[in-house]
Order: sequence, then structure tokens, then C-alpha cells
Amino acid sequence: MLVGMGAVSTTFIAGTLLIKKGLAPPIGSLAEMGTVRLGKRTEGRSPLIKDFVPLAGLDDLVFGAWDIFEDNGFEAATTAGVIEPALLEQIRPELEAIKPWPAVFDQRYVKRLMGTNIKTGANKLELAEQIRDDMRRFKETNQLDRLVMIWCGSTEIFLTPSDAHQSIEAFEAAMKANAHEISSSMVYAYAALKEGIPYANAAPNLSADFPALDQLAIDNGSPVCGKDLKTGQTLIKTIIAPGLKARLIGVSGWYSTNILGNRDGEVLDDPESFKTKEESKKSVLDYILQPDLYPTLYKDLCHVVRINYYPPRGDNKEGWDNIDLVGWLGYPMQLKINFLCRDSILAAPIVLDLVLFLDLAKRAGMSGIQEWLSFYFKSPVHAPDVYPEHDLFIQLMKLKNTLRFMRGEELITHLGLEYYD
Repeated sequence: MLVGMGAVSTTFIAGTLLIKKGLAPPIGSLAEMGTVRLGKRTEGRSPLIKDFVPLAGLDDLVFGAWDIFEDNGFEAATTAGVIEPALLEQIRPELEAIKPWPAVFDQRYVKRLMGTNIKTGANKLELAEQIRDDMRRFKETNQLDRLVMIWCGSTEIFLTPSDAHQSIEAFEAAMKANAHEISSSMVYAYAALKEGIPYANAAPNLSADFPALDQLAIDNGSPVCGKDLKTGQTLIKTIIAPGLKARLIGVSGWYSTNILGNRDGEVLDDPESFKTKEESKKSVLDYILQPDLYPTLYKDLCHVVRINYYPPRGDNKEGWDNIDLVGWLGYPMQLKINFLCRDSILAAPIVLDLVLFLDLAKRAGMSGIQEWLSFYFKSPVHAPDVYPEHDLFIQLMKLKNTLRFMRGEELITHLGLEYYD
């Protein structure tokens, strides 16, 4: 179940349908194409992840969505303009059958959008109950065993946890009072966790990452993860920055700018929504480079992030980075990166992986924060007493070691001394 049927959701749905028909490969999906090494390198055991752990099959997936517009899946995918029309035509009946339920929406949280397919209710708690009703009907109508919810809606304005977020009693009271502190995404997160199903936040806004919903997730056996899918520019940062730090190459400045023309770009043109995204994108370097441990190399780093709405590009996103480096004897160097990418093409396989891995976690009895899925996020949700891990390669090791742990296999440390005894 997807909250929002924009470019990311329709690209995920359409892509999965095309893959099921054998019309395209699942490129970018770790769950579908990735392998996991077992035992020593000399053993030669590297099964596909989907053969190693019991993931749901793509043929078992059924799609439902909420959206503020009434367009069906085919119309929404056509409007998004990501997938070629000739490909969409091959799955047109399946996409047309996906008609979005009315959405919980309040323009105060996403100021650049206006919708017509909107739920109404006396208060936010009542709206959450309407969402739960949608979920139950969807499950019964399609004879489903399990559900997973992913927030793929637009970035909401910047909010920080308040007293209303500290306990479930305070949270529910705030929902009844229609408090401003309770955004639309929080209503969805609450509904999912009350139903005991997994929930992931693909956007950077505050949604389920605060004490009240943390506890609700644990109490009701719901795995949760987020936030903000790691797709374009930040993906590149979490690949490049660990390498620079590993070689102890100094960084004095990192200037990042993006141009983007889809609905996400339009929403982020609002300063309050951009602040939410900026906080997500800027924290990455601080945690990877650890300037407190390496003050000579990174203490005075100037990190600038810009996002510019440029309609002609549509879903084609351009991320440009200028990195000012400091090498041996203080010699200056530069690295320039120009990443011409498709935002939703990078996001869709992440959504697929999150659906499959969160469902696996639920069946394995795992609840609350799933830090092993940090691999997919710009701002990984984590336990309050630890800092988030942003290094992509450490995140991947954590993910695969979690899968090994689930199956009782030896964890991989990459020590390798036994080869030379």
C-alpha cells in the first residue's frame, strides 16, 4: 500500500508488473538480483538473496494506493512521464485497475499541492480510522495474507518532535484535537502501526521517528524504517565520501546543487519543505567524515546544498557536485561530479526491496526500528543512543550480516587471517 501515486509509486508499480511479465530486468534491486557470500571465500557459496531468505515472490504482490488526485494507475504513470508509453501500454489493464482511495491531506504541510480526492473527518484520529478501514477492505477484497505500507508522498514541511510525540496517549489526544504537530504522514504511520503492519517513510519529513510511534511499533509487532530514499546525489556522496575518508584525504568544501522538474521538485520549491530535505541531505557528510575525530581534515568543511525547480527536466534530475580536496602537504585538488539521473528510476527498486525486506522482518518477528535497512535511506532511523551509520559499504555489510544471522550462518568480518596461517 503506497501513500501517494506519483512518479515514484507508479514507476515502482509499473516496473514490477513489467518485470513479472519478463519484459524488463529488476536492475537496482538487491532483493531480486543481489547475492550474499556465505562462509569463506574458498567455499564459493554466494546464493541469490531471494534464494537464501524466504522473500515474497513478485507474483504475490498486489498494489493499492491513496492519492489526492483521482487518476488511476495508468493515468498517473502517464502524467509522471517516467516510463515509455509503449511499455505502459503492455500493462495498461493492470494499471487502470488501480484506483486510488481518497487521501488524508492538509495543504499546510505541502503548500505547493492542491488535491480533490481528499478524505474528510471530524479529526485526525477519525481519519486514521478511515485509513485502517481502507486497509482492511483491501486485504479482504484481494484475499491477502499480509500488508506493507510505504509513504511515497511529497515532502512535508519541517517539524521537530514536541510533547505531543512523546507518548501514544499524548499523540492520540493531539490527533483528536487536530493539533498542527500531527502531519498527514503521521496519520498514515499511526494507522499502519495500529494495524501491526510494517511502515517505511520514503520522504525526509518527521513521520514515525519519535517516541510515541517507536513504542507503538514495538508493542504491535511492526517493523519500521526510513527516512528519505537514498537515490541521486546523496547516493553518490555516500559512495565517494567513505573513500576519501578511508584514504585520509582532506575536504575543505562540498557544494551540491540539483535541478529537478517533477512534482517533488515543485514541492521542494517551497522553503519549508526544502528545509526538511536540506536537513536530510546535509547530515550525511558530518557522520561519514567524523570531523570530531579528524579535525585537521574535516573540521572546517563548508557544505552547501541547493535544489532548484526546473520544469523542463521533469523526472530527469541533474546533480552537480564540486568537492574541494586537500592532499599531501596541504596541496589543493578538486573533484567534480555531474550525475544525470532519473529520480524515480533510482527510487523504484528501493521501494521494491523495502516491501520485500520489511515483509520478511515481520514474518521473522522483528519489530520497531530496522537499522539494517539504513542502506536505502539518506536519514536512517536509529536507536536514540547511537549515531546513524551513513557509510554505504558499512550499511551493506550490516544488511547482509542481518540476513546471515536470520539463517544461522556465520557473520562475515573480512578478517581473512586464516588463509595465511
